[in-house]
Amino acid sequence: MDWSSSTSIGLVFILAFLCILKIARFWDNNQRKNFPPGPRPLPIIGNLHLFDLKRPYRTYLELSKEYGPVFSVQMGHRKVVVISGYETVKEALVNQADAFAERPKIPIFEDLTKGNGVVFARGENWKVMRRFTLTTLRDFGMGKRLIEDKIVEEYGCLGDTIASQQGKPFDFSKIINAAVANIIVSILLGKRFDYKDSRFVRLVNLTNENMRLAGKPLVTMYNIFPYLGFLLRANKTLLQNTREFHDYIRVTFIEYLKNLDKNDQRSLIDAFLVKQQEEKSTNGYFHNGNLLTLVSNLFTAGVETISTTLNWGFLLMLKYPEIQRKVQEEIDQVIGSNPPRIEHRTQMPYTDAVIHEIQRFANILPLDLPHETAADVTLKGYFIPKGTYIVPLLTSVLYDKSQWEKPDMFYPEHFLDANGKFVKKDAFMPFSAGRRICAGETLAKMELFLFFTSLLQRFNFQPPPGVSTSDLDLSPAISFNVIPKPYEMCAVTRS
Repeated sequence: MDWSSSTSIGLVFILAFLCILKIARFWDNNQRKNFPPGPRPLPIIGNLHLFDLKRPYRTYLELSKEYGPVFSVQMGHRKVVVISGYETVKEALVNQADAFAERPKIPIFEDLTKGNGVVFARGENWKVMRRFTLTTLRDFGMGKRLIEDKIVEEYGCLGDTIASQQGKPFDFSKIINAAVANIIVSILLGKRFDYKDSRFVRLVNLTNENMRLAGKPLVTMYNIFPYLGFLLRANKTLLQNTREFHDYIRVTFIEYLKNLDKNDQRSLIDAFLVKQQEEKSTNGYFHNGNLLTLVSNLFTAGVETISTTLNWGFLLMLKYPEIQRKVQEEIDQVIGSNPPRIEHRTQMPYTDAVIHEIQRFANILPLDLPHETAADVTLKGYFIPKGTYIVPLLTSVLYDKSQWEKPDMFYPEHFLDANGKFVKKDAFMPFSAGRRICAGETLAKMELFLFFTSLLQRFNFQPPPGVSTSDLDLSPAISFNVIPKPYEMCAVTRS
């Protein structure tokens, strides 16, 4: 090869590299005055080299110590603004709710949802789907006696299933997943499933697997560099699982269409199909794509958040048996042998405090779901342009040293005053805050109280033989949300 041809090849490589840098907007600082500070990015990868990709929230916490409550990082070519600490997150999500209410396009979730549904939807589609979701959840009993009766029926079935283990070690997560899933399924599909129903077990497993896969470092890499998608197997499984889930929902709603009666709506699917028929227009919002993704969104949110919180709750009861005993004493005193009902909650401040502290300490969504600015905005003196990817660091709120006496400890007294009365805390934000706050918050609170109290009323929970409380590991497994590592426990019927 002569000198000139090798020089030409070298120039081609240099030009290609410069093009990549330009595409990645390496020189395009887009840094108006007062853009939040942050670490200096490297070419192509940005600040990726700084990150613990398995637990990125830990890296964000460390960076917030150096750069303050509003700072920026570069992930590939995307500028990300991180907001941390109670005061800053409240200022953004609550006080400037509209400006921080949009959702960015995230490659893996665009692939999975196509912008449909409610969780990752944007603009007018999100507003219409959220309004429909809130109205329908209320119509089907969220926060009312109707859904409470379903939970009471379900905790009876759950208790019987646990009793059938006869005090031997068992994996709690599978059983609690099924019980919790039945509550949201009763709203979405208008029925409940037996815990061993093969189709039901499959739907729950698909949801669980997708949550685990979505938290994998390779999926994070795909979201930063989507053109690497062909290298990543995790997304193929995510997409296949989603297709399988959608196929089941599609078959279900086609079946429901045959007997649809707008005067006798049995489920959220019925309510959606009625809207679809009323809309008549082909370019409206009540199309099949929105229905499939909405049902998938609500099923995932309705199963994962509550079952994960309860999973943490019972692991913490094993770890701290003295707290378990205090909850049981209050249950015996207030409820006795009667079935727990939601009306008992106000009479049970210690139990209520323990449940709130489980949610705070478990910290199951440390990064919240990402937001995007819907307009140019100023936060804590920094200018943030419209269309900026925002990460609200919820873990920094739930563990904010200025708001919690012992943030790193499991300490139910965070929610009790000197007289033992329950105290609400503004920094308690496990459901996020503002426009994108969890639509099922009321349902979740009802389920957590009723499942938790009914099981502690009926059983003493203990580690398996040979396992001491000090052996119990509270460090989380790798997932999109923060889940406990697999554990077994024994449930002994209380006399």
